[in-house]
Amino acid sequence: MADQDAQSSVGFEPSALSALSVLRWDEPPEGPVLVLLDQTRLPAEEVELVCTDVPALVRAIQTLAVRGAPLLGITGGYGVALAAARGFDVAEAAGLLEGARPTAVNLGYGVRRVAAAYWAASGKGEGDEAAAAAALAEARALHREDAQASRRMAEYGQALLEELLPGRAYQLLTHCNTGALVSGGEGTAFAVALRVHRQGRLRRLWVDETRPLLQGARLTAYEAARNGLAYSLLTDNAAGSLFAAGEVDAVLIGADRIAADGSVANKVGSYPLAVLAKYHHVPFIVVAPTTTVDLETPDGTSIIVEQRSGQEVTELTSPQGVSAIGGGGIVVAPLGAPAYNPAFDVTPPELITAIVTEEGAISPVTGVGLAELCARSSQVTIS
Repeated sequence: MADQDAQSSVGFEPSALSALSVLRWDEPPEGPVLVLLDQTRLPAEEVELVCTDVPALVRAIQTLAVRGAPLLGITGGYGVALAAARGFDVAEAAGLLEGARPTAVNLGYGVRRVAAAYWAASGKGEGDEAAAAAALAEARALHREDAQASRRMAEYGQALLEELLPGRAYQLLTHCNTGALVSGGEGTAFAVALRVHRQGRLRRLWVDETRPLLQGARLTAYEAARNGLAYSLLTDNAAGSLFAAGEVDAVLIGADRIAADGSVANKVGSYPLAVLAKYHHVPFIVVAPTTTVDLETPDGTSIIVEQRSGQEVTELTSPQGVSAIGGGGIVVAPLGAPAYNPAFDVTPPELITAIVTEEGAISPVTGVGLAELCARSSQVTIS
């Protein structure tokens, strides 16, 4: 395992979890590596994975050792830089990385952006070493920009809550994990809750456990505890009773892909929360960077939803990622039971109160508003 006390070479203000080195580039004597905090081992253990090549990085992405839309974009960018630095086929590496998880649009964005920087430098005849350096510089820029976007989303999200629910402390419900574990900064939706907490305006963060892989229980509760938030964990199917009791002031979630019409793909279980929020007149707010918006995907029905192994539903795996029964986990269903296991569901724009990005919030959520937001983003240079 790599030295967990090693300092990041990214060169910008660290996130709340920076001591854990959620993702960092390292250059030991044997060659460049990408070091990841293995999120499958949390909260029981803080263990790092050292990826020396792109196939290892693809496995880390597919097994959810590294996850979350913004961080996947950063990871994909560094993956291209890793291939370039180690002299591997960059085009092949980019293809492997981009196909690792189909729903998260940031992954492809990060891969293409860093690959473009590599090819631009290569096309100028600057040599392999200079092209690899250009790729790494672009990956670091993407990492830095995401951290800055995280801060701005937190500011815009907090301002929106104040506008919608003035002069009060909030009980916020969140789903899956949207904090520093998915970001170059302090996250997306979780970053908003964290900012509200720091202002003394958070009464309670309700944390959905997020079945079947328990990202809420394992990861969001872990981040909430580390940051001193008042939080409570609940089973996903207990959310309705919270709404009925009037214990939820707003729902905050992230996104893995936002289609051109404003439809949002997020961790499965998000759509039922949107329906509950609509019925109970509770704001349902999506927080995501503009890199998560995919204007080439026209609507929600066009979003490819990743289907994961049925074993994630029929078996329970320990938080340490160690199998309890011959290659699987603790069996909780009859042998051979078929399972339906989409990683994401899609929430239509009419159920979404607002989408908050680093360029501001749009409400109501419309295709025109989303396109205008993205146009502003493309004109902004982040220094």
